[in-house]
Amino acid sequence: MSTTPAQGSAPAIDKFAQIEQADAAHATSVKTVYVYEAPVRLWHWVNALSILVLAVTGYFIGSPLPTMPGEASDHFVMGYIRFAHFSAGYVLAVGLIGRIYWAIVGNHHARELFWLPLFQATYWRELLGMLKWYAFISPRPGRFVGHNPLARFAMVFSFMLTVLFMVVTGFALYGEGAQMGSWQERLFGWVIPLFGQSQDVHTWHHLGMWSLVIFVILHVYAAIREDIMGRSSIISTMVSGHRTFKD
Repeated sequence: MSTTPAQGSAPAIDKFAQIEQADAAHATSVKTVYVYEAPVRLWHWVNALSILVLAVTGYFIGSPLPTMPGEASDHFVMGYIRFAHFSAGYVLAVGLIGRIYWAIVGNHHARELFWLPLFQATYWRELLGMLKWYAFISPRPGRFVGHNPLARFAMVFSFMLTVLFMVVTGFALYGEGAQMGSWQERLFGWVIPLFGQSQDVHTWHHLGMWSLVIFVILHVYAAIREDIMGRSSIISTMVSGHRTFKD
């Protein structure tokens, strides 16, 4: 049987090649910028895992599980939950110290979470523009290599300050269990009298947890929305470090 291609097939192949070349010529240009260094990306994901563990275990500490049947020595569920909570708290605190250090020695994007250009009129105009974008009023967002102005505002006031508050109040409560003279009590013992009593600190610490939960929900929504509608990468940027602009 002959395997020679039928006459007329070559022009068809050439036609498809021409179409693909035309499509490639009109394709949208893609640009990438290296934004987040490896320590920043590592901190982000370790921080996310720590907050997840802290939120889940903190909820059960505030609303304990029902009493388990049988001998108490056979069950240590709440003990494991508290241990996981305390361990994640230490990871969060150490990570925060490391992140502050990298804000000093890292690139300028590493410092965006710790300060805002509040006295620059341009910043407020850009922030208003992002508010219009998220409210579906503006058709396109501004192009920002690092965090956009609204994201920076939320990260500083809704995240970093809340995390700092949770670390301080958390170690103050931990210092009660560690007893007088422990380093936790010596460094953070002043917090409980400042709030009035231990239960007040528990209440504010619990409210801080819900504040972080709400922030995380909005943060994930905004990141996915920007990836789909904003024409620039967000989620993959925190994996590779490179921000991609699709036009």
